[in-house]
Order: sequence, then structure tokens, then C-alpha cells
Amino acid sequence: MVAAKRTRDVVLTAIWGENPVFRQILGVCSALAVTNLVLNTMVMGAAVIFTTALSGLTVSLMRKYTPRIIRMMVEVLIIAFYVILFDQALKAYWPDMSRNLGPYVGLIITNCIIMGRAEAFANTNPPLLSFLDGLSSGIGYSLVLISVAVVRELLGMGSLLGVGMPFFSSSIWDRWIIMVMPPGAFFTLAVIVWIARTVQKDKERKDTKVKK
Repeated sequence: MVAAKRTRDVVLTAIWGENPVFRQILGVCSALAVTNLVLNTMVMGAAVIFTTALSGLTVSLMRKYTPRIIRMMVEVLIIAFYVILFDQALKAYWPDMSRNLGPYVGLIITNCIIMGRAEAFANTNPPLLSFLDGLSSGIGYSLVLISVAVVRELLGMGSLLGVGMPFFSSSIWDRWIIMVMPPGAFFTLAVIVWIARTVQKDKERKDTKVKK
């Protein structure tokens, strides 16, 4: 029972309570760079989920055997290994998508979300929990990016996953070209962060009143 509650708390905290984008404002470069198309965003999200989950697991497995003085270098090497693995698989099996994403998959190595979870959680927790924490952090990150991408693709291109939406056809809807440009990502992300934080604050306020 205690283990199940602990697992649930880890998952919910990583996805919602401490979401790396709207709670910690981390990893926003990808939100600005690849969210003009939902499909691109889903692949980038899969790359982050794959890397955060497996790097968290690996760092946790090695935490007792890694000297403190080289710990961060080891973590970077672990993260780089999984990113390169995903990037090479993408190039081999989906070269068009690899070209669409350009260098952004490789730049996941520098994503502070992954290093942050390795340092803050995987170094002090058992492997399974570290895997779940990394998996949930990646999912929380991906959900925010996909939300941004849905808004941008609908308003900017009138489509969703490349399929034209009737209401957003050019005869009815004047497409907002700014939405497929970096400022569109910035504005959309800001609104989503504002909404999420407002919901969180309202819940925290209600929880405080209940405790009193």
C-alpha cells in the first residue's frame, strides 16, 4: 500500500505537480523550435520520454558505483548514449522525420530537464522509481509541447497531423501565419503556462482551506 502510494505520488508529481515546463520553466527551447507541427512534436516528445526514463534508470543503477567527483560527467555520457541511440534509429527508419527535426533531437543532450531529474531524483532513489520519475517527467513535458503544437498547427495551418480541419479551411478561417513562427510558440506556451499555474494555485488554495 505504501509502495503504491509512493509510486502514484512520483508519477503525479512529475506529470503535474512539478511539471518541468509550466512549473519549473525548463526545456522551453524545444517548445519554441519544433511545435509548429503536431507530428514533429510527438516524435520529439517520444525522444525525451525515451531518454529521461532510461537515463533515470541507468543513473540509479550506477549511483553507488559512481564517484561523486565525476558523477555529472557520467550522467551526461549516459544521456548522450540514449539520445544518440534514438537519433540513429530515427535516421535509419524515418529519415524524413530526422531531416524535419534537424539538430533538435541531438540537442536533447543539453536539455536541463533530463540532467535535473538525474541529479534530483535518480541519484537518491531506487531504479524502478527513477524509471517512473523519468518516464512521467517526459510525459508531462510532451503533453505541454503537444498542447502548444495543436494550437499552432490548427491556427497557423488549418490542419491537425497534416489533415485539414473543415472549420479551419482557408474559405472560413484566415490562417494566423504568426502561429507557425517562433513568436506564435512563445505566446501559446505563455497562455498554457498561465492557465496551468492558475489551476494549480486554485487547487492549492482549496487544499489549504480544507486543512484549516
